[in-house]
Amino acid sequence: MKLEELKTLIRDVPDFPSKGIVFRDLTTMLKNGEALQLVGKELADLYRDKGVTKVVGIESRGFIGGSILAYELKSGFVPARKPGKLPSVTIKKAYAKEYGVDTIELHSDAICSEDVVVLHDDLLATGGTMMAAYELVKSMNPKKIYINFIVELTALNGRDVLPKDCEVTSLLKY
Repeated sequence: MKLEELKTLIRDVPDFPSKGIVFRDLTTMLKNGEALQLVGKELADLYRDKGVTKVVGIESRGFIGGSILAYELKSGFVPARKPGKLPSVTIKKAYAKEYGVDTIELHSDAICSEDVVVLHDDLLATGGTMMAAYELVKSMNPKKIYINFIVELTALNGRDVLPKDCEVTSLLKY
């Protein structure tokens, strides 16, 4: 299986979660073992030589690719969660999404100044969620931050709101 073939496994769901949105459902791709292995390998190949110590996966679909990436890189995994889901002291950031406002949290001790971090989410749309996660991680002063997605919806220009001093990669672009 080739990387571009993964697009044939991604389902479009019109009017979800609200009217006018076409939701790219990656679960139909992730249930395919060969596709999941390819995604994991391709994600890891982007960062194998970069000294990554932590992967931050954004709730909830970012936990899937983020965990695979952390495993492949032999690094730690840090969940970025919705409010009230983490059991210890957290830092948080509110952000606008294409269909509302939300908040993301990290444990306050999740990242240290020696960490090289990959921020991972399944999909880049308008960039609000990732920018909020980036600002949280940046406030912890890691050595380096990378940003990664499985899918990028280029027409929504989400990359434009992300920091220019940060390498941003995506496996598939629509």
